[in-house]
Amino acid sequence: MLKTQAKFTLGQIVRHKKHPFRGVIFDVDAEFSNTEEWYDNIPAESRPNRDQPFYHLLAENDESYYVAYVSEQNLAADLTGEPVDHPDLSAMFGDYDGRGKYPLQFDFN
Repeated sequence: MLKTQAKFTLGQIVRHKKHPFRGVIFDVDAEFSNTEEWYDNIPAESRPNRDQPFYHLLAENDESYYVAYVSEQNLAADLTGEPVDHPDLSAMFGDYDGRGKYPLQFDFN
């Protein structure tokens, strides 16, 4: 039985450790749950283990906004205190709390 606990939470702002982008977590997979093609496109020396949490992010860099899928090992908490400007944030989250997190706009069952 898989017993993985996610290090980061929904609404938390994180940054990528190797690439210049940051984002807000909007979903978490307990282990890799994307396509084999996506996984195989990562250079072998950089490929993350599949048996760790993977996070869906509303991501941004200096040039664009997008959705990213990132392994836990490649993320760190963003400590800048700055909000994220992704245009889809308001569909899922409330206003930035000033402490690195956005509150969810809906309840889970």
